[in-house]
Amino acid sequence: MAIYGLIGYPLSHSFSKKYFENKFQSESLRDNQYKLFEIEKVDSLKDIIKQNPNLKGLNITIPHKESVIPYLDKLNDTAKKVGAVNVIRVEDKYLTGYNSDYFGFEKSLFQWFPEVKISKAVILGTGGAAKAVMAVLKDNNIEFTLVSRTESTHAISYQRLNTSNIIAESNLIINTTPLGMAPKPEGHPAIDYNQLSDTHYVYDLIYNPAETTFLKKAYQHGAKIKNGYEMLELQAEKSWEIWTS
Repeated sequence: MAIYGLIGYPLSHSFSKKYFENKFQSESLRDNQYKLFEIEKVDSLKDIIKQNPNLKGLNITIPHKESVIPYLDKLNDTAKKVGAVNVIRVEDKYLTGYNSDYFGFEKSLFQWFPEVKISKAVILGTGGAAKAVMAVLKDNNIEFTLVSRTESTHAISYQRLNTSNIIAESNLIINTTPLGMAPKPEGHPAIDYNQLSDTHYVYDLIYNPAETTFLKKAYQHGAKIKNGYEMLELQAEKSWEIWTS
C-alpha cells in the first residue's frame, strides 16, 4: 500500500484528498491512500514520516511552504529558485522538496491569455504561493509590483498602492493571500477596485469559493477574472508525476 497526503493548517476545506481519491479510483489504484495531516507546527513532519512507513509523497499548503525547507534532505532546482516547497517525494525517509505551484501557475496563466498582453503585474501577498508567482513572472520577463501589509525593501504597502496609479497601469492583478477563502468568504484584499477596468485580468489563487469577493468586485469593474482551480489541478497532476516517476 502506498500512502500520500497533505500537511497544512487548517485543512477543513482540502481539495487534494477528494482529487487524489477520485484519481486512485479511476486508475484502479485501490491500495493507495491519501491522508490529511493537519499540523500547526511543521516540526510534526518528523513524526508523520516515522508513523507512516508507506508514505511516498506529500503536498504542502499554508502555512508550511517555506518553513518546511529545513526539514528536507534536498531541493530540486525549481524549489530552490522559488524558495518554497509544495510537494515532497519520500524515498526511504529521504525527503526531496519540489514546487509544482510554479508549473501550475505558469501553464494556467498563459492558457488564459498570451504573454504579449501583459504590460505589468501586481502581486498581492508575499507568502509561499507568491514566491512561485514571482518566479514565473521573472522567468517570463514580466515586470511586477509586490504588495504586503508591511512596507519593505521588496514590497510596497496597500496604502501606498492605493494612493498611486500602479493598479491602473498594471493589467494583471494576482491575489496570493488567503483573504476570501472559505470559511471566511467575505474577506478580500483592500485595494482600490475603482482603478480596475475592462483592460485588467484579475487572477485569484483561491479556488473555494469559486468566485471570491475579490473576483466579484473586479468583475463589477469590467475585469476578466480567473480563480485558482485550474492551477490546482495542474499542480496536483505535477505532484503525481513527481511521486511516481
